[in-house]
Amino acid sequence: PREEIELKPYEKNVQKNVMMPAMAIKRHVAVEERAKKLAEFAETTELNRVEDNGSRIGVITSGISYMYAREALGDRVNYLKLGMAYPMPEKKIRDFAAKCDRVFVIEELDPFIEEHCRALGLEVTGKDAFTLLGEYTPAMIAKAVLGIEPVAVAEAEEPIPVRPPVMCPGCPHRGTFYVLKKLGLTVSGDIGCYTLGAAQPLASVDSTICMGASVSAALGMAKARGPEFNKKLVSVIGDSTFIHSGITGLIDIVYNKGANTVIILDNSITGMTGHQDNPTTGKTIRGEATKQVDLELLCRAVGVEHVVVADPFDVKRFEQVVREEVERDEPSVIIAQRPCALLKYVKYSGRCVVTDRCKKCKMCMKLGCPAISVKDGAVKIDPNQCNGCGLCVNVCPFGAIEKEAEA
Repeated sequence: PREEIELKPYEKNVQKNVMMPAMAIKRHVAVEERAKKLAEFAETTELNRVEDNGSRIGVITSGISYMYAREALGDRVNYLKLGMAYPMPEKKIRDFAAKCDRVFVIEELDPFIEEHCRALGLEVTGKDAFTLLGEYTPAMIAKAVLGIEPVAVAEAEEPIPVRPPVMCPGCPHRGTFYVLKKLGLTVSGDIGCYTLGAAQPLASVDSTICMGASVSAALGMAKARGPEFNKKLVSVIGDSTFIHSGITGLIDIVYNKGANTVIILDNSITGMTGHQDNPTTGKTIRGEATKQVDLELLCRAVGVEHVVVADPFDVKRFEQVVREEVERDEPSVIIAQRPCALLKYVKYSGRCVVTDRCKKCKMCMKLGCPAISVKDGAVKIDPNQCNGCGLCVNVCPFGAIEKEAEA
């Protein structure tokens, strides 16, 4: 059961809480003393438990790897499950290994537990039997420990269609990336739903490093490659990611006399992680009304004089705006403003249909909308997936796609 800990009265303690060099040296002693106490706790806590099944084979593991091992090996081996990986219970590990003829260390990715066991002088089998890469499976563990070949499973008579992740029907980012791909721009990307802009057929994102790096990395590219390269370069970053990590990068551009164009993908929510509110939505994470950060005013406040708000579904105007802003010799920001298609209040009317004016140019296919496909040489729009956003209507050069009222 969860134990509620009562808050202690606050006491001012400069020696403990102000880490100036002289005080940090003294606190280092406290840190090491605490580590010793934690090491003693690790030996007795139920978080680190032994399951003795009378076997001469032992498995030291933790986390999800324990569940894989349990499924694969059952009661045929002994287990030391480490629920507290640091500091490790060294005596418990030695005692466990002493009762086994062979010990396997099962852990995904880096050999953290394995190397600690070897440092204790123990002979264990780890990455020499298991891969350093990717996820483990029960079948993989059963083969490595017991030599059991995986049970053959029935194969599908026909190959299952590949289903790569795509942006949703009606996603506002689709219009942005369509234009960026059309203009052949280098796109410094960021973390969010819009990372899917790297996937075909849009395939316009060139790099994604970490939150906020789209802005700062583009400044570095421009400084290294010069102004002509910069006129074919943009950063794309979501509204919530910009608030989280992009503002300082934009200040760097202004301060260091950059001339980058930053596109803020303002979809009115934090989309990828589950529609959490953020400072630009005017609501707290609890849904309470609060002050709303105005992205346009914020960008101007840090020194960007050219800030344009544009609808990415108005493809012609958005393309014109991008062309103009990348040509500037000073910083500029484009706020691509259209709400996420999955927000409850976003309701488009009607559905899009292909008329007999279609020339089969497949321009609409370049949008990567999951509702649009080609069947028997003809373009089809699946009414079950189409949400009537109308982006394809704006893109079709022959006016062959129309919106019709729902039945």
